[in-house]
Amino acid sequence: MTEPNTTELQPLPDDWQRALAVVAHPDDLEYGCSAAVAAWTDAGREVAYVLATSGEAGIDTLDPATCGRLREREQRASAAVVGVTAVEFLGHRDGVIEYGPALRRDIAAAIRRHRPELVITLNHRDTWGGVAWNTPDHVAVGRATLDAASDAGNRWIFPELAEQGLQSWNGVRWVAVAGSSRPTHAVDARPGLERAVYSLLEHRTYIEALTDQDPEAYARAFLTSNAEATGERFGGTPAVAFELFSR
Repeated sequence: MTEPNTTELQPLPDDWQRALAVVAHPDDLEYGCSAAVAAWTDAGREVAYVLATSGEAGIDTLDPATCGRLREREQRASAAVVGVTAVEFLGHRDGVIEYGPALRRDIAAAIRRHRPELVITLNHRDTWGGVAWNTPDHVAVGRATLDAASDAGNRWIFPELAEQGLQSWNGVRWVAVAGSSRPTHAVDARPGLERAVYSLLEHRTYIEALTDQDPEAYARAFLTSNAEATGERFGGTPAVAFELFSR
């Protein structure tokens, strides 16, 4: 058994203006890093969200067509709580996202549209800290996002995007992975934590299908405990952790 990594986390770089978050499902960002997003938008930075799916397979009691529309509405409301107004859905099928050129192309197109310096995604590894198995959707989208950050800057990869008016963008300086078991950096969660709780609460239909707990108590306990645990490696400051890949 490997020893846990106790290296102190470093502050995430803040010399950037535009970020793009790319994840598989509605609620992925709210469970992962919305406290950081709230702090960034407060500071005048631009953050946009891209969701590979509409989360239509996420609630057993709702048929996919009904569920997808509802979860899109909840995601837009959730994003607004932390200052994000640009929310896009790529239309891949929930639960069966395939890693490959089609997914990379769609994410590269989004990167070219938004031209971010920082790209954010969710844990792309097989497990959550070696304890719980990750979903194929998270793995596929996380890996494709890491690859698409390079694809977006290469005009010879997906040249059809340029024909659609999406010129190459080689300005991505970092990809930050939330929920990683190998974090390297962190962002102070305190300024955005309360809004992060209410942002997660906008996914009320999903939460009520997931747990019998009071939704606000559930959201607050989950986000607070994660921030405090991360803070043990960030000078005692509650924080959101990221594994940072420089480009």
